[in-house]
Amino acid sequence: MVLVRSQVVLLIAAAWCGMLGASSANAQAGDYPSRIVTVVAPSAPGGLYSMFARLIATKLEEKLKTTFIVENRPGAASIIGAVAVARADPDGYTLLVATAATLAVNQSIHKTLPYDPVKDFVPIALIARAPEVLVVNADLPIRSIADLVKAAKESPGILTYASAGKGSAQHLEGELLQHELGISMTHIPYRGATAALNDVAAGHVSMMFTPIPNGLGMIQSGKVRPIGLATLDKISVLPDLKPLAELGVDKFNADSWFMLVAPAKTPPAIIEFLRKQISDISSEPAYLKLLSDQGLAAVTGQSVDELRALIDNETKQWREVIQKARISPD
Repeated sequence: MVLVRSQVVLLIAAAWCGMLGASSANAQAGDYPSRIVTVVAPSAPGGLYSMFARLIATKLEEKLKTTFIVENRPGAASIIGAVAVARADPDGYTLLVATAATLAVNQSIHKTLPYDPVKDFVPIALIARAPEVLVVNADLPIRSIADLVKAAKESPGILTYASAGKGSAQHLEGELLQHELGISMTHIPYRGATAALNDVAAGHVSMMFTPIPNGLGMIQSGKVRPIGLATLDKISVLPDLKPLAELGVDKFNADSWFMLVAPAKTPPAIIEFLRKQISDISSEPAYLKLLSDQGLAAVTGQSVDELRALIDNETKQWREVIQKARISPD
């Protein structure tokens, strides 16, 4: 085949551009991170979003010898923080700590959402699983699921359950529990899980699902009584406590998790680089013990596609709960 001079020039130019593109992509990953990385926690300081943001930021800073800072962007069930990151430059220097609320729940509660959980973010890695436990006020004569069902059916709507707010994990788990048991309870939303748990301990509210790190101290001191785990797995810090799925609430599985995500169009090389770093961190014995001591669990190895599948499954599960409970924004 004979090429005219113009064709040769075009082929050379195309090859040169291809090499430049590959070189640019490698440079993007190769010198990353070369400046401060911001990890956004879409909540006020002191909550689990902040805890996990600081945990992963500290570990990445130690590993990569680059400054990682945590920026709190509270408000609107993580929406304000999510929008800030969705609109950030997709260069790997602005990341978000997200949960099922951010990526799977908000879109089913709000008719319009100022970000698209699928199109605006790319998942990097799970930071950890944060199993929740159903606890009741210690003075209540409820020590089992059978006791709970009996009390609820004797006085429909009298039992109350607290949550960190409408659409929170605790709210949806309470709705799922009612549906599975065929009972009726009254939801009492709070502005934060800590305030909610304090009122359960004080007897102002009957019960709630609480993240184990929040509730462990009160469980151990006897201020609240644990009934069962929302997850399918047993937890080492509560070795005698069984999953609700083994206690008469068939197939109950409402695992909570925290995931690091980046703006869409962040270079795949940077996403893979961060994923590998977090996977290595999550395999360290000291990290595993740190999580285990707080009732948390590390998760390693998922690809971007596997994380997207997790988000898709959570979206479907909670959309059904939200529709049955007719949950809508305030």
